Amino acid sequence: MRSMRALILAAGRGERMRPLTNDLPKPLLPAGGQPLIDYHIRALARAGIRELVVNLSWHGEKLRSYLGDGRRHGVTFAFSEEGPEPLETGGGIHHALPLLGPGAFWVVNGDIACDFRYTQRSLPAGTLAHLVLVPNPAHNPRGDFLLAGGRVSADPPGPVTGTTAHRTFAGISVLDPRLFAGASPGKFPLAPLLRAAAARGEVSGEEHLGRWTDVGTPERLEALDAELNSRV
Repeated sequence: MRSMRALILAAGRGERMRPLTNDLPKPLLPAGGQPLIDYHIRALARAGIRELVVNLSWHGEKLRSYLGDGRRHGVTFAFSEEGPEPLETGGGIHHALPLLGPGAFWVVNGDIACDFRYTQRSLPAGTLAHLVLVPNPAHNPRGDFLLAGGRVSADPPGPVTGTTAHRTFAGISVLDPRLFAGASPGKFPLAPLLRAAAARGEVSGEEHLGRWTDVGTPERLEALDAELNSRV
């Protein structure tokens, strides 16, 4: 089996992180003494996923300069240039497809922190996506998807209860390029494609119960930094 490739999403402007992102792309913000993106690169490399694609827009030249050729991490980088205006998650992945090849690939948001363990994996026949979901954080109490029996449903979240199976999308997934069949180049979100595929029964999922943080605000970054430094 061909070794999987992975796309690290790193093009966003990080509006909620300002002023920290005025002069830096969000994946270069430090936590625990190193940029957020380094944790993803090492986690993917440990699983033998060494052909990495990074999409670039906001301060993309700084990210490209920092990452270099990947030799220090034992990986290679290809860069998907989006221009001055980020293409959102769906448009960014669609734009990067020529660099990701014909097989299923991992996608990870560059602005999360997670101890998820990647593996080389394929998608079962009839499945276009596999989502990693996490227990709902305080900032997303109703969740994003329903997870039951390893399948993901797009049912709208109902009332939050102690036994609800609604979970939050971790920003980590395995996607088949065919998920984007019929999509046009340009700026668009990923969520509608995932929900449409889930409604057709084409999305599987798993729950990750380890560490996960959506580093979406300066306060969350500060808390993550303190946590990681305390562990060191």
